[in-house]
Amino acid sequence: MDSSNRTRVSEFLLLGFVENKDLQPLIYGLFLSMYLVTVIGNISIIVAIISGPCLHTPMYFFLSNLSFVDICFISTTVPKMLVNIQTQNNVITYAGCITQIYFFLLFVELDNFLLTIMAYDRYVAICHPMHYTVIMNYKLCGFLVLVSWIVSVLHALFQSLMMLALPFCTHLEIPHYFCEPNQVIQLTCSDAFLNDLVIYFTLVLLATVPLAGIFYSYFKIVSSICAISSVHGKYKAFSTCASHLSVVSLFYCTGLGVYLSSAANNSSQASATASVMYTVVTPMVNPFIYSLRNKDVKSVLKKLFVRKL
Repeated sequence: MDSSNRTRVSEFLLLGFVENKDLQPLIYGLFLSMYLVTVIGNISIIVAIISGPCLHTPMYFFLSNLSFVDICFISTTVPKMLVNIQTQNNVITYAGCITQIYFFLLFVELDNFLLTIMAYDRYVAICHPMHYTVIMNYKLCGFLVLVSWIVSVLHALFQSLMMLALPFCTHLEIPHYFCEPNQVIQLTCSDAFLNDLVIYFTLVLLATVPLAGIFYSYFKIVSSICAISSVHGKYKAFSTCASHLSVVSLFYCTGLGVYLSSAANNSSQASATASVMYTVVTPMVNPFIYSLRNKDVKSVLKKLFVRKL
């Protein structure tokens, strides 16, 4: 493309959900409610795990990390969108957009890795119950979380630096409510094939390896459960991983659904609407899945609530 069409980018325009201005107050109220529910719900899980001695186990250690990451994940995108609606100004600076991409990728990958670690934790608990405390010691748990942070930080930094190297044209409208990496790449006025190739390769690698680990863990879990003779034993074993399986299904199905639908459908507005499922809805429902299906968490939360009253 001719160099005259290139510009030194200072800002982008986030179109968000602007097709109908009359719906803006409704969208604002809806997203604000979901954001508050997500933050309060996940903070409640973290406080319950810290306060309840019965929850000081590897599984709940990973859950508290997941809750913290979910708070950060939703805080990366929703507050900026709420400010844009409130001020009627959809501009985001170039630096702000790259920063948002960085933290978006960081917390997506952390969610990905933490869910994989939690699957491994359930595998050890069900398939090797006698050695669970020995295998899942606090050193290993801390090491797994630390490695997840390091890999996620490096991946997000790499992807962000790739974005910084892209030249952009004069058309700087992003048909999304946040700086979604795929949408930003489409605004470049150079051949982004190499960038696309590298970005998608790393994304596929960092998504398929953890997903393969989850599948393997649950394959072993199902095999162990089927080997249990009593129905009560099978139910008890399955109930220990039902919450995690629900969260994994919701996270991966919505995330993959968004990218597959965006590949098949050129409607950016539909992609933005669909992405709400894994960027907003998934972090919001995680606390409910873990608290409603878990007697220990419900018991601690009830005690904390009564103590406050």
